[in-house]
Amino acid sequence: MSENSLNPEEKGQEEKEKQAQTPAEHRGRKQQRLKQLYPKPQQTTLQCIHDRSLKAVVIGLGYVGLPMAVEMAQSGYQVHGIDIDAGKVAKLRAGHSYIIGIEDEVLQTLLEANLLTAGTDYAAVADADVIVICVPTPLTDAHQPDISYISSAVGGMTPYLQMGCLVILESTTYPGTTEEHVKQPLEAARGWTAGEHFYVCYSPERVDPGSVHYGVKNTPKIIGGSTPACLSYGSQFYGSFLNEVVPVSSTTVAETAKLFENTFRSVNIALVNELTPACEQMGVNIWEVLQAAATKPFGYMPFYPGPGIGGHCIPIDPIYLSWAANRQGSELRFIELADATNRQMPQHVVQRAAALLEQRGHSIRGARVVLAGMAYKKDIDDLRESPALDVFRLLRAAGADVVFTDPMVPVFRQDDGSMLQSRPASPELWTWADLVIITTDHSTFDYQEMADHAPLIFDTRNATAGCRGDNIVVLGQPERQDRGTAQSFGQEKGTGGEAGDNYGES
Repeated sequence: MSENSLNPEEKGQEEKEKQAQTPAEHRGRKQQRLKQLYPKPQQTTLQCIHDRSLKAVVIGLGYVGLPMAVEMAQSGYQVHGIDIDAGKVAKLRAGHSYIIGIEDEVLQTLLEANLLTAGTDYAAVADADVIVICVPTPLTDAHQPDISYISSAVGGMTPYLQMGCLVILESTTYPGTTEEHVKQPLEAARGWTAGEHFYVCYSPERVDPGSVHYGVKNTPKIIGGSTPACLSYGSQFYGSFLNEVVPVSSTTVAETAKLFENTFRSVNIALVNELTPACEQMGVNIWEVLQAAATKPFGYMPFYPGPGIGGHCIPIDPIYLSWAANRQGSELRFIELADATNRQMPQHVVQRAAALLEQRGHSIRGARVVLAGMAYKKDIDDLRESPALDVFRLLRAAGADVVFTDPMVPVFRQDDGSMLQSRPASPELWTWADLVIITTDHSTFDYQEMADHAPLIFDTRNATAGCRGDNIVVLGQPERQDRGTAQSFGQEKGTGGEAGDNYGES
């Protein structure tokens, strides 16, 4: 770009500034101005993707952001992570992972190669070509979408954005969020036009914590752009380090697809959870029913009962979709019914537990109860929306003496702010209990040892399949049943399919 390409006013101002600056300062200021005036040509962007010279910033280093940042860095991009949690940043800088599936050695290798750095300051965005937003999107106390983290991220990065940058939102949210709360605020604040001066995409995260089959790289990546140019840039970027990119026509389609994926699961899980107490009363083993139905090779996908739904996706995503539809005057009654059905399962578990104790001469008030597992899903440490937390609260409210054991969750904060420590899983703990409730089917639990020592087990996950003992009652099996083993029919232990179980994703 020649000096004469500046207009007369700009050139005159530049001459005044030049006189007050050293040659090096002047050159740096001029280069910065030209970078802001003229975005990167498309061929330059493609070359930067090819040679991995683009620099990326990932905002939010949780279950979604950190795996994405690591995947980018492992592919050769220089990645800087931003998180408001200084504790997380300190751990990352020290090479210590707090996410299952990301090993310390991987972080340390990337840190040593200067491919991964972390901090709390949004000023790092000034050096970024690509910014990926992976912040939480919870529900408010009024059960409505809370996009305050998205707005905060957009506000924090806006002053530092460079012309020609690509901004990608990955946080799960309601249709229209990317246009309303990312593109439009940036255009208004900077005077830019998306698709010309900068680029905006939405690409929903698809993280399945603890999965041994699917990770960031081999999970198909949906992406929608605010304009065709935005979609092209985003698709080429993700396509440079992910196995498969699935482009769609708009950011709104991409947002809706993510919500529908988990609404589908929520509705089908609710159907099974609604059938579960009916099967108990009818004398039908629901696990045998589900195993038989799963033999159909077409038109059916298995889902399984449990103590409730957990994780970020299934308890929350359908509410985002329902809220967005209501905003346009549509009512999604299936979603509302499914949510209500799934959320009443902890109550059903506690009612059933009380009945089991009464059958054996114990009142739930004062009964010693052990919850085996607090995480929402087996073999992970994530407590978000875990149904075990609701079971714990309801048991405490009923007067039970409740403790927990979880190999993945050493401690959790109770409603009063106090911390409760996990008890070691041992024959002494099982013997102490009047009732053990299996709320999370962690692989490391010795279920036969549990059955050998606990006076009574209520298994909400069918984790005791094949265990010997007439002291085991399984959720969804007939209320009165003579059993020499925990299961003679139904699902084999550990065969719950990832695509059709009752667990959430990220």
